Amino acid sequence: MDEAKYYNAVAIALNGNYNKIKKLKDKYLTWKKVLESIQNAPDAEKESVRLEKLGVKVILLEDPGYPELLKQIPFPPLALYVLGNLEYTEPAIAIVGTRMPTPQGKELSRNFSGKLSAAGIPIISGLALGIDAEAHKGALENSGKTIAVLGTPLDNLYPKQNEQIAKKILENNGAIISEFAFDHPYNPANFLARNRIISGLCNGVIIIEAPERSGSLATAKFALEQNREIFVIPGNTGSANYKGSNALLKAGAALVTDPNDILEYFNINPSEIAGNYSGFSQEEKEVVKIIKDLDSRATADNIIESAGMEIAKINQTLALLTIKGIIKELSGKYHLQ
Repeated sequence: MDEAKYYNAVAIALNGNYNKIKKLKDKYLTWKKVLESIQNAPDAEKESVRLEKLGVKVILLEDPGYPELLKQIPFPPLALYVLGNLEYTEPAIAIVGTRMPTPQGKELSRNFSGKLSAAGIPIISGLALGIDAEAHKGALENSGKTIAVLGTPLDNLYPKQNEQIAKKILENNGAIISEFAFDHPYNPANFLARNRIISGLCNGVIIIEAPERSGSLATAKFALEQNREIFVIPGNTGSANYKGSNALLKAGAALVTDPNDILEYFNINPSEIAGNYSGFSQEEKEVVKIIKDLDSRATADNIIESAGMEIAKINQTLALLTIKGIIKELSGKYHLQ
């Protein structure tokens, strides 16, 4: 913890200047020695107390809890400021797009995020208005893991309109992270820098409604440099919201139209993991198992008989599993997707 405490003071003293901080670390080797080399540096203990009061952890690049995927990228953050639980499984997917989506774009973001979350895939996004916010919501609605990467320090959550989403992310065992120390000044360039973290944390990025000039295109560029897969939902060629998206497709990005396209790419069968995925209720786990056991005899009546639950509860559970894309109903019988 001491090295993290010293790093925090260094970051404040040097206003988060990545190159300066990195050069000093290479020269002095430890964060304590770096801090000692800086005149008029802030008090490390005092600044550490500020972090503790808000429950913020500092995870250094060399720490065990630092995400392995993020270590692989060019210029990884030297440290992450973390609220909540940053631990997550792979594969992880980032979902990004315009801050001014169409109603269809919002629905697509929520639907993709919801179904991927239901299959156990963590969702990474930037907590921005629009597509990002809907991606977080879709994950939360399915009790899925979601991580928000900010372009501001954690003592200045931005945008304020999404404070309730941030609160729910933490309540649902997710995380809100930033590479910026407290009091770091607002700068639009910080959001560009954070996009490399969004793509760096994931195995693939889904682009939804990216205009010709869009931060999500920057995320796609970072993803390409980081050897991440880029998935794009196509749209109307006459729509300004799809100009960037369609340009990515012409450049060779993978076209997707359904969350199952992502699951197939990563060779994930949601029905196989539903039984042990922590985001599912006990009733959902039980019904999935019953449908699997009944196989071709999985009618509603047979499921009710096998489950021993109230009919209303069974119907509700079947509806939720259908929405999550885990099961489907054909000719009166339920099947695992």
